[in-house]
Order: sequence, then structure tokens, then C-alpha cells
Amino acid sequence: MAAFLCGALSLALLWSPGAEGFGILPSDSLSHPEITKMALLNATVHACRALAQTEGTDFTFPSKPYTFKSVTSACKATQSSKSFRLAIYLVTYRNIRVDIRHALNASFHFDDEMFAGGRAIIVEGIQSVKASNKEENYDAARQQLGEILHPLQDFYSHSNWVEMANTAPNANLIRSETSIGNIAGPTRATCRNCDGDDCTNNILEDIIAEKVLTSGYFSLVPIVSTKPPGKCSHGGGADKTSKLEPTGGINKDSFKASHGHLHAQAANMAIAATSQLFEDVRGAAGDKAFLQLMGISKGSSKALCFVIDVTKSMSEDIDAVKSVTNSIINTEVGTDNEPSLYILVPFRDPDVGPLTKTSDPKVFKTVIDGLSPSGGGDEPELSLSGLQLALTTGPFNSEIFLFTDAGAKDTYLKSTVIALIERTQTVVNFLITDSPSTNRNQNRIAPVDIQPYKDLAQASGGEAIVVSKRELLTATTIITEASINSMVTLLQTARSPGVTETFLFIVDKTMTKVIVYMTGSSIGFTLTSPSGATQSSTSGSLVSSSVMVGNFQTLRLNVQTGEWKLKLSSTNPYTLKVIGQSPIDFLVDFVEASEGPFGGFDTLETRPKVGVEGYLMVTLTGTDSATVSAVSLVESQRSNAVAGVVQAQGESFLVQFASLPSGQFEVQVKGKEGSSVFQRQSPTSFTASNLTITATAGSLLTPGTPFVVPFTISTSEVGVNITIRATNNRGFTMTFPTTLVIESGNSTNGTVTLSAPLNTRSGSDVTLTIEAETPGRDNNYVVQRFSVLNAVTDFSAPVCELLSLRSNCSVNCSSLQWSFSARVSDGADGTGVERVSLKEGNGTLTTSPDPQNQNSTKVSFSASCCSPSMQILVVDKVGNVDTCTFSFEGMETSPSSLAVKTTATNFLLVLTTLIILFSSVTK
Repeated sequence: MAAFLCGALSLALLWSPGAEGFGILPSDSLSHPEITKMALLNATVHACRALAQTEGTDFTFPSKPYTFKSVTSACKATQSSKSFRLAIYLVTYRNIRVDIRHALNASFHFDDEMFAGGRAIIVEGIQSVKASNKEENYDAARQQLGEILHPLQDFYSHSNWVEMANTAPNANLIRSETSIGNIAGPTRATCRNCDGDDCTNNILEDIIAEKVLTSGYFSLVPIVSTKPPGKCSHGGGADKTSKLEPTGGINKDSFKASHGHLHAQAANMAIAATSQLFEDVRGAAGDKAFLQLMGISKGSSKALCFVIDVTKSMSEDIDAVKSVTNSIINTEVGTDNEPSLYILVPFRDPDVGPLTKTSDPKVFKTVIDGLSPSGGGDEPELSLSGLQLALTTGPFNSEIFLFTDAGAKDTYLKSTVIALIERTQTVVNFLITDSPSTNRNQNRIAPVDIQPYKDLAQASGGEAIVVSKRELLTATTIITEASINSMVTLLQTARSPGVTETFLFIVDKTMTKVIVYMTGSSIGFTLTSPSGATQSSTSGSLVSSSVMVGNFQTLRLNVQTGEWKLKLSSTNPYTLKVIGQSPIDFLVDFVEASEGPFGGFDTLETRPKVGVEGYLMVTLTGTDSATVSAVSLVESQRSNAVAGVVQAQGESFLVQFASLPSGQFEVQVKGKEGSSVFQRQSPTSFTASNLTITATAGSLLTPGTPFVVPFTISTSEVGVNITIRATNNRGFTMTFPTTLVIESGNSTNGTVTLSAPLNTRSGSDVTLTIEAETPGRDNNYVVQRFSVLNAVTDFSAPVCELLSLRSNCSVNCSSLQWSFSARVSDGADGTGVERVSLKEGNGTLTTSPDPQNQNSTKVSFSASCCSPSMQILVVDKVGNVDTCTFSFEGMETSPSSLAVKTTATNFLLVLTTLIILFSSVTK
């Protein structure tokens, strides 16, 4: 059920003005989004500081309260603004979606004294997050992280932990095989009736005195209530058990809740607990990986992703890819334009892969340099299979470059690829070469069919560039340069057949570069600047440079603030895209009104419904002060636009449309940053549908166990045969119906069953795409991502054992040193020590394998006597984390003065974090 106000004017991922406990402004009560955001910003700041210390660079804490912009600036990662905001968005959305997808599952809210079930959800989720991080599957980790934060935070609002005067979070909620407290027995009374509306003393005195854990029961229907006699209720208008004796409730979801007088304490405790969980995840991942989880990188947030045809005729193309890769790596590594991730998917027929995914540019360069063309001669190739793998591997908002000189053999995947493009909002660029000098092309019966590539490029906001092989390097250099510079889209459109038309776009004060892309043949243009100057050729004061290769032309404009006009004239089909460099961009998601008991809006995992009312959620990135003034849906092939009604929702904007258009359209956003007006457009084209498809399943897949995904299809038509297609990116075995018939009731159900092989690595993820299509070619899809988690049997963190100590410390410490050696072991049944790192202190730490025990690691440390203490972080191979603190007290040479402490949790750090957060909240 609702807790901590997941709703009105929160982060605007969920807006529910009518549900119980929602509708209090964040300034009055803290919400799940606010709790999550505060803890995430704080954890990100501390991870950036720790990484800076490791790298020997300066770090300055941003002023409080932290903001997205101030944190990325402090982390020297301003180009990560969009990916950082997106990461927080995904975590927060999955958090509050629990109130929609699991509204009446008591374990997800610690209701009905379901403490074992709630803790199991959290612990299993943490294991999945750590495994996904280890495999660098950060999107899957974010989804799981958000889902487990909801029950963790609800524990402090729905249980009596705060009423028992606890001053620190319950650390055992995030650990297995430990006690989370003395839980009330099933027949033990825990509450009395409230005194009218006053519930401040309704928990029984013996429950408080004996520190017995209880939580409120909840039911929407009193006649099916499972509330035992004498038990507490959740409380509130939606909870019908609160009318049954003992009446009232104990929730602290808001200041107006039954125990609203403790709302601030419960919310602050939830912030501290969320910070504690983040510290555990950060410790297991390491600072750099944790920041990647948060979407933070020192260079560009973009991934460099190549999908390459590696048949024999592609040798010149592969050489061009090698040249571009080497240039990017040699010139951009260590700069603001360094890609955060590198992905390679080679393909031929009948093979696709192997996939390379790495954040190490040296590894990527080695793999690219090792590409060797072979085979071919029987075109076309499996280009869309390679693209599908890249789309399900790369992060959201990626940019992919596909190189080929052949058509697609697997065009049956076209609708699947479009579905993945829409869901991931990824830009795909096709670089298609054709040279009559190759044997393959001499045997070619017909020209390459590039129409599928053109359609996919237009759907994604990318380019379909046709060039000779000698021109490929120039074209590739141009578009990859734009990609790694994190450009934003001002305008994009296409016309087929070509027409004479004038297009408008706004260049705002934040723009530092503006580039026009055009594809097609025989295109005439006239540029008009905001000052009224015109230019109809590449020579003139408005264009600083121009390049023409194949069917692709670029114009680099001299930046001038204001509204520009670009008149294009051609009878041939053409595409137009205007991009610029600016920190301001936006995130967009279609949402729909939830049919759950608490209302609200839920993010769609499918296409919205055509011709009816629709909703968008727009979130600006790269700014803390800009506002949205207008949002329109612009038809891809025409200038027609449907305007929406914009309503500010906290840090985001809810946009309502009276009717969604048919056909492809893009989202155009206009707003203000101070006095400057800006315009942005989504690269991705979206499509509405008459079909509706939904799917529900768990989020964790166990290897060797059948995993069932039920789905439902509905439409206004009756008696129609629906074609079903299902694919997954891992090639896992699947069964599903190939057709379904909607006979009555306008809906029908089906299931997809898939199974991961037993040898599937824990932390792998699988993307499942289910498509439905009518005989009239109306189609829709649902895309879901699941995490693979093998059974975990190691729940104990490594332990530290002091072996020796040496010191010559005295009062004059500056020229003297102390040192020690220790053993870190993971026990006979443990998975083994994976990492030992210096967490606090100044000195030299070295590690080496223990020749006597494969589950142990030897540690040596030396430091100046002026630094008498240190702390190491120890992690095993499944992510169990602990800290060991070593100190030499009083600078004495006697071993008795040595204090060695191994803690079950990093209590001091958490307590410090708690104090800091309490201070920031109460100010």
C-alpha cells in the first residue's frame, strides 16, 4: 500500500491525488522518491570523493541540499547529467511502482507482521543487484535496487521500530541468516483501540518494553480481513481493518497518518537505512562500478557501440572501424569525451557474436584490432540479429553504429528491433557501403535492399548513410564525433516523397555547437539566421564548414541565438536532423492511469493506445532551474503536431493529450532556462496502437527452472486472429502460442515459458520481447528485463586476523612508521576473497594470495606513525562485505596498544551518514 506519500508533487513518477496517504506536499511529508533521491545523492557524493582520493585528485563537497547538477559538477562528470538523472529515475520509478504492482502483497510493505517475507525480498534483491553489477548489467541492477528499496523504507513507517525508541536502522534487514528482532507471535495482542482520532498510545506497553516487533494489518475489504484479534492495523481511510477492534492504526506515512507524530523520525530512519544499503552495494561493487550504477562517469555518458559485418568483402570497412576506434581511444581517453562503455557485436551468416562489453578501452582496442573478415558470398547477412543483441546489451539512450555492405537476411526481426528501439530510446546509425570491386558485389544479382535500414534509422533518430568504401572513414568520423560529444536533438523529420518545406528550430544560449544532418540526393537548401541573414550554399557566414559524402551532407553552423529557418527543396526522399551541444536535455516516458486500488500513473512497457487520451512524463536534465512550457507530438512525415497540457509535478512535468495520433511521431519540448527559450526533440519515433498488451512476472529467473510470463492482449475488435512472436536476447529455450483468437470480451491471455541453462552466470540478464499483430498489421509489444540469480549459499563476510605488528613510533611521528600483516579469510565453505582495498587511512597496502589457503588473502600495510589507524574493506565473490579497522593507539611500541576491530556492519560510517542526513532534513 501507499507509504511515504508516493504521489502528488513527488518526483512525479507516480501521481495519485485520490489515494489514502498521498496528496501531502513534500515540504510537509517526505515521500519514497525524496527519501531515495536524498540517499542516492549522498551516496554518490561520497563515492566520488573516495574515488578522487584513490586517484589523487581534488574533491570539493557541493553545498547542501545536494542537487543533480551540483553532484555531477562535484564529481567532475557534467556530461553524465542525463545518464545520472536516468539512473535515479529508474531506481525511483521501480521503488514507487511497488505500490501499483504489489499493492496488496503484505511482504512488500512489511504489513501483517510479514517480517520474514519482507526481509527475504530485500536480501534476495541485494544478491541480484550485486551479481548484476559484477556482470556490468547496470540497468537490471537499477530495476532490482528500486524494487527492494520500497519494502526497506516501509519497514520504518509500517512497523513499531521507531516507537521502540531505536536510534539506528535495523542492519539485519539487509543480511541473511540473522535475527531482525523479537517478532510478535501470531496470537499475541499488540494494540488497543485508539482514543478517537488520537492513536499516539495505541501500541501496548509490554510490546514496547519488551521490544517486540509488530506491524499493522491492512485490507481493502473488512469481510476478508485476516487481522487476528488484538493486532494493530495499518490505519487510514483505505484500510478497512482500522474499523475493527483494536481500531485505528500505526503507520507513519505522513504527518496526517495514524502515527504521523513520528513521521519525521520514520522518514529519517528510512533515509539512513537506504544509505546503509547503498554502502553495502557500493562496498561490494567498488567506487567506480557503483558510480557507473548511478550513471556517473568521468567522460561521456555515451557507450561506443559497433555492430559489424565481418564477411570477406568488409575488409576495408573493418579497417575504417579500426581507424576510428584507435582515434577515439587515443585522443579521448581521459577527457570529457571518453566513452563510458564499449560494445562490439560482429555478425555474419550464420553466426552472431561473440559479444564484447567492457569499460576498458585497451581491451576494446585489442578486440577491434583482432577482427578478421572471413566467409560471406551468400548475402544477405544476419544484421538485425546483431542489432538486436546490441540493443539488449547497451544502456538506455545509447547510440549504435552498424556497418555492412549487404541487406538483412533476418528482416522478420524488424518489428522486434523497432520495439527495442522504442523501449531503450536508442539511436541507430547505418553505414552501408557498396563497391563493385569486391567479388561479393560482382556476384550480386540485385542492389542491396536498404529500405529496412532506412526505416529503422528513422524510427531511432539515426542516419542511413550510403557511401563508397573509400568515403566510409570520413562519414564514420563525423557521426561518431557527434555521438561521443553528447549532442542533443533540436529537430528531426523525414519526407517521402520529397517536398519543398521550411523547418524552424531554436538555438538557445546554452548551445556551443550546432550541426545540420541531411540524407538524400539533389537537396537544395536555404538557411535563414535569427538576424535575417540568408545563405543557399555551403559558402557564407552562416556555415563554418560542410562535408558531403555519399548521400550524407553536414552543415556546421556558426552559433547564433534565436529562431533559425531551413528551407529544403527536393523531389527525392530526404531526412533532416539538427543537433547541438548543450547540457539541457530531457527524459520522456508514456504513462497510464493505474487500475490498482490506489490509482496513480504507471510507466508503460508497451505502446500507448491510439486515438484516446494519453499521458507523458517529461523530466529535464542538465539543469536545476529550467521549466517546460509546451510539449507536442510531431508527426514524423508531416509538420502536424498535437499539443499537450503541461502540469508541473515536482521536478518533472505531466503532459496530457486529448488524443494520441496514428503513425510515427516524436516528442518536442519547449521551455525556458532563465530568459532563454530552448527547444528539444526526442530522437526516437513513437507509435500508438489499437492493441493493448500487458505482461506480469517476477523479476528473478533461476537457471534450470521454467520461468512463466503471463500476458494479456486486448483490442476493440472481436473474432480476430492475433499473431504472437516472442524473442529473447540470450537464445534461451522458449514456448509460446503463435496465434491467439479474441472471441469475446475483447481480450485473451497467453503465456511465455522460458528456461535459462544451468550454466548461466549469476548476474546475467535476459530481455524478453512479446509482440502481437492483427491481420491488418496493427502491432504492439511488451518488453521486459529479468535478472538471472543462482542460489547463494555463502552469507558470511570475510574475517580479518592480525599476524604481526611492527612499530618504532614515538612522540616525533613524522619520520617514523608502523606496519602490520594480516590474513583475510572467507572460511572453509566460503566463496573466497575477491577484493581487499583501503577504505580509510593513509599508507601503502599490498595483497597476495595465501599459499596455504585458497580462500584467504594475505595483507601487508605500512604507514607513517602520524597516521595511526586505517580501515580495509573486504569483499567475497558473492558480494558479502565487511570492514576491518586496525589502529596503533598512543604511538606506543607495545603490541598491547594495538586495537583490531572487525565489525559486522560499518556502523560508524552509517551513524555519521545518519547524523548528516538528520541535520539536512531538519534544517
